[in-house]
Amino acid sequence: MYTFTQLVLRNIALAVCFNIAVMAIGSVFLSSNLAEKQTLFGQQLTTTVDNVDEQTLPQLSQLWLNSDTLSSLSITDSTSKAIVNQTSQLSALASLFAPTPTKISAPKSKLSINFQLNPTSSVNLMLVVFSVVLVLSLVLAIVSARVSISRYGNIVTQINQQIKIAFSDDSEITHQLAFDLPELEQGIKEIQSLLSGHLENTSTLENKAYVDPLTQIDNRTRFVQSFEAKDDNMEFGVLTITRCSELQTINQIHGYKEGDNYITQVANIIKNEISRIKGGAVFRLNSSDFACILPNVTIKAAETFADNLTNKFNDYQRASDLDSVGYTGLVAFTSDSPLGELLALADTGISVAQTKQKNAWYSQTDSSILESKSASYGNQSWRQEIDSVLENQRVTLLVQPIKPNSRNTKVYGEFLARFLNSSEEMLPTASFLAMAEKLDKIVEIDRMIIDKAFSLIKEKNLTDQQFGINISARSIHDEHFLIWLERRLLRDPAISSNLVFEITEYGLQQNIKTSKRFIDMVHRAGARITVERFGVGLTSFKFFRDLKPDFIKMDSTYTRDIDEDKNNQYFLRLMIDLAHRLSISVLAESVESQEEKFTLEKLFVDGCQGYYLGKPEKI
Repeated sequence: MYTFTQLVLRNIALAVCFNIAVMAIGSVFLSSNLAEKQTLFGQQLTTTVDNVDEQTLPQLSQLWLNSDTLSSLSITDSTSKAIVNQTSQLSALASLFAPTPTKISAPKSKLSINFQLNPTSSVNLMLVVFSVVLVLSLVLAIVSARVSISRYGNIVTQINQQIKIAFSDDSEITHQLAFDLPELEQGIKEIQSLLSGHLENTSTLENKAYVDPLTQIDNRTRFVQSFEAKDDNMEFGVLTITRCSELQTINQIHGYKEGDNYITQVANIIKNEISRIKGGAVFRLNSSDFACILPNVTIKAAETFADNLTNKFNDYQRASDLDSVGYTGLVAFTSDSPLGELLALADTGISVAQTKQKNAWYSQTDSSILESKSASYGNQSWRQEIDSVLENQRVTLLVQPIKPNSRNTKVYGEFLARFLNSSEEMLPTASFLAMAEKLDKIVEIDRMIIDKAFSLIKEKNLTDQQFGINISARSIHDEHFLIWLERRLLRDPAISSNLVFEITEYGLQQNIKTSKRFIDMVHRAGARITVERFGVGLTSFKFFRDLKPDFIKMDSTYTRDIDEDKNNQYFLRLMIDLAHRLSISVLAESVESQEEKFTLEKLFVDGCQGYYLGKPEKI
């Protein structure tokens, strides 16, 4: 569609072309008309000359020139004597249209006449006509442009109304306002269908990009957008982070389906409580963390919200027989508070809450803890709790069996450590180990667990059974720990020969040289090695051939729903074949159904572990 200026320019161009054509036709017509007039005037002139005497001719000649009838007149007698010889000056334009001078003879008077008509009046008339046509065409060009724009505007308005009506639900209004343009109606239907498809696709993509598929609440991306786009109505508020403390334990012991159910239940509890806060919103930041934004809420009101969460978590814990459900950190913010700082403060609040009673919350108001992580109150509280556990040996060991898939396969039961606080309540295992790693206490924790395992085996007289013990990556690369462990293993060879140390694939990759030294030492002492969470990294089998582990335990991402995943079946079959060629036994964890176990047996996995086969129990 043209703009008004474009339409005016187009119409003016057309008007100019039209005027040029009119002028060309008019010029031809004028020249023809003047030639015809000159012929007729010549006839009249011969008659006049024959009927008047020679003395009158100069007067008539002057009259014709003064009246612009003639531009030149010359009359001579038979002796070529000039009787009349008069000429008037023509304008340049008149000269262009002046007919060629005509020479005639008067039959009676025997006079010779040479004359030329004066075209000035005709040319002036033509100029007036051309000027009027030009002005009218220009006016018409502008008016028609305005009319066209108005018409286009009306059409666009009607199309806009038609489209709006077409997308409305009122079919009666559509019928009333629709105008008779079948092509447009068909086009609108096609656009409607296309837009509906695009809107559906956009909605689906937005849902995937901004909504957590499990809980159907907004994810971390939406959280960052929402927080950074705080409107003018939110001058202050409180940010809470709730960490689901038992997710890793539930996934390991009960399986991922129970873990998903646990997360969903926690999400529902938080959603129910946040609905009581005007403008409140909940987001899932990662697998175990939920964030809540409480706009224009004081810290005191937010603590009431946290109390309600704790009560609901306690109810859920009792109903589900969990060690805990979740811990919450609170931090107040203003409109100019940096999000990164708030998240760090809330995280330390969670660390403090985890050292209190189960499902506790903590309001973190001291921002100075950000200046030094080791000096933060949250870390210090954990340090005191970990030191207390180490000093009083408050650790208990559960055993989860690994079931062999054939009579000839020898496997073991895996020790799972649980830590207790001063009130003999279970601390969140994942958080405890994470803080021990962070505070450089993990090597001491590993020593305590190994000592506890030796004591328990002796106490229960279990020297004929085989057990697995998890060791952190930090410990296997610690020189003093290696010396201590070798002496400890050599002190009780009967027990050592039945121990299997589990190390993550990632932990071994951190330092190949020290990893090989650790494995060689363990083998010299008679114990064995399992590489767990295998398949997550990119370790080659040459690496395992050099290290010579006894078992590899496939990561749960390869064993979960293995009965339905053909790709994982192919990958596992390949890994198992290569491992067996190197005399390495292959174990599978997180086996949660009969179908998974049956599929793994067909793939010749040597042993399976999971809640379906046996849950962790006290010895």
